[in-house]
Amino acid sequence: MWKGVIEKYREYLPVTKKTPVITISEGNTPLVYSQSLSDITGCSVYLKYEGLNPTGSFKDRGMTMAISKACEDKAKTVICASTGNTSASASAYAAKANLTSVVLVPEGAVALGKLSQALIHGALVLQVEGNFDDAFNLVKEISDKYPITLVNSLNPYRIEGQKTGAFEISDALGTAPDFQVMPVGNAGNITAYWKGYKEYRDAGKIKSLPKMLGFQAEGAAPIVKGHVISKPQTIATAIRIGNPASWKKAEAARDESGGLIGAVSDDEILNAYKLLAQKDGVFVEPASAASVAGLLKLAKKDYFKETKEAKIVCILTGHGLKDPNRAIKTINKPKTIPAKIDRVLKEIGY
Repeated sequence: MWKGVIEKYREYLPVTKKTPVITISEGNTPLVYSQSLSDITGCSVYLKYEGLNPTGSFKDRGMTMAISKACEDKAKTVICASTGNTSASASAYAAKANLTSVVLVPEGAVALGKLSQALIHGALVLQVEGNFDDAFNLVKEISDKYPITLVNSLNPYRIEGQKTGAFEISDALGTAPDFQVMPVGNAGNITAYWKGYKEYRDAGKIKSLPKMLGFQAEGAAPIVKGHVISKPQTIATAIRIGNPASWKKAEAARDESGGLIGAVSDDEILNAYKLLAQKDGVFVEPASAASVAGLLKLAKKDYFKETKEAKIVCILTGHGLKDPNRAIKTINKPKTIPAKIDRVLKEIGY
């Protein structure tokens, strides 16, 4: 029976026998082969479907570590700023640990699916008149001054848990991929995966390291543009961040791996979003599709021309049901017809 990422990868994590393991059996997400993307790129493309974690996003990997260590430190309350997924994960794991959770979200900028999760798990949810960065500054100041544990990705245990995704990919493939493509928002995940691959190499589990290819949304691309974006804009709410907490570490992952961090438009994100659903049967939230949008953009530029045998892994960070309204807005609504067999057959084409 799968017991979560801490038990599976305990030897690589900063836990002891005294650490109370708070888990909802996160991790062990599927690595799905994509025939459609493999045909387009000429490479072997796999999708790491993190939307199948317990709360529907990759955040659970880091949160099991952050909440477990908070409990070890006898914390009573945890706090985070969030564009949605962190709040859902923090509130669920806090509930499991019988901790109080406080969540600050930007007003009107969080998808309903994510907001509902934080509320149902019993978090104190406060909407801030401002963006994510405003909320993040508040929780940093509060956790510095009061006995409240911050569980955003500035918390080093979050990164420790999230690096287990790199272990799972390597275990599944029997090697590291040649390229890993992923969305970049607050930039903790690209930092974590790079850390994981390096640790697995140092442990002799893999012999090589992937090039890390990260993608931000054009309207929220501070790393690409080289400066803070005061009012980030994108339909991909999970990466609508103008001043990433792990900015420098993400640049280090990019540079050390020989990779890149680029930007994709909202139209490119939505095209990838629909392609994944209609060609691979994988439903993701828009931010997740930034990785595939970036892959397609690079493929058009013949970026993979010299590496046709390459293994590529795209990280799909969150499930599509996190933001169902986006799917409904993107695709034509169902047609209403009379309950008559001839009308059904006519619509089918008979």
